[in-house]
Amino acid sequence: MPESTLIAKLLRDEAARSAEGLLRTRRAVASAQGARVIVGDREVVAFASNDYLGLANHPAVVAAARDAAGRWGVGAGASHLVCGHTAAHDALEAELAAFFRPHENVRALTFSSGYLANLAILTALAGRGDAVFADRLNHACLNDGALLSRARLVRYAHADAAALGARLRATDAAQRLIATDAVFSMDGDLAPLPDLLALADEFDAWLVIDDAHGFGVLGDGRGTLAHFDLRSERIVAMGTLGKAAGVAGAFVVAHPAVIETLLQTSRPYVYTTAAPALLAEATRAALALIRDGGARRAHLAQLIAHWRLRAGSLPWKLLPSSTAIQPIVIGGNAAAQSIAAALWQRGFWVPAIRPPTVPAGTARLRVSLSAAHTLADIDALADALTELAFDGANDFRR
Repeated sequence: MPESTLIAKLLRDEAARSAEGLLRTRRAVASAQGARVIVGDREVVAFASNDYLGLANHPAVVAAARDAAGRWGVGAGASHLVCGHTAAHDALEAELAAFFRPHENVRALTFSSGYLANLAILTALAGRGDAVFADRLNHACLNDGALLSRARLVRYAHADAAALGARLRATDAAQRLIATDAVFSMDGDLAPLPDLLALADEFDAWLVIDDAHGFGVLGDGRGTLAHFDLRSERIVAMGTLGKAAGVAGAFVVAHPAVIETLLQTSRPYVYTTAAPALLAEATRAALALIRDGGARRAHLAQLIAHWRLRAGSLPWKLLPSSTAIQPIVIGGNAAAQSIAAALWQRGFWVPAIRPPTVPAGTARLRVSLSAAHTLADIDALADALTELAFDGANDFRR
């Protein structure tokens, strides 16, 4: 049978991605998450995970999931609004609202993923005739939510509050919504949230904050809003539970009127099967560890400071990040892949991040630090990168 023209086009597109150094592949991990993981028949030191506090395989979290599976089973059975909502979900939402708390009168709502949560927020709070103002480096799910809302998507220069203010002043939109990552996932820097909240107040706009990479780590674990000591009823905050919390899913914390609107109208909530109750119970155990996780956060801060001291002498650009996300910009796709492959051969898993995840010409190594790492792990990675940077047999510096 001759090859379909439809299939032929897909194969041509795949070949083009490969030629540009943009083909993505998966590695099958054969162990639990941690500072060291098994892939195939070898152990590598992993600097790829978002498990910032090392909780994904914590005994208390594993035990909570195991016990909950015995009580609740392993499936929710239906969406939250049919029969998938349990007392475990209720308890988790109450604890998240009390802990995260962007203002006094709040509720929380859990979702199966951060992607779904952001789609829900944007499509429920914005629509035709409105405008969503988005940082140019926002995560894809915030942009996708804005597009699905049918509001006008207005991008502003990264972390540039003055540029945002100019766009807010120029709009004739019926309602305004500012959307931003709190910690930018590929750069590791923080959004200027105090300035953004001041603009939201001035222009009577919602401020939607994706705190996927700040929750659990910054602000004594309560996230980037607590880091900046910000409180407002116009804040709608999303946090994920598969990063620092080490489990899976996401949550939104906001004014009860916002949460009820999401519960009643947001399609990603109404039409999605609930996450299993065992994940809710595991997350409650993780949340207890986050509340009491000062020592883990202090150790992570020590690792970050030590890494920046060691990596600052490398010939590539170390982005100015004070968070667990420590990117090194290489530039070209092939060069970033080559360095990542060379590190892999030396026993280090550091992913090469390429377009469209990052802008063209800024392919990078995304070094992700965890409280599960040691200072010796940091030194070993820095030594390997130094060796590669000044390897006369290869030109890794471009």
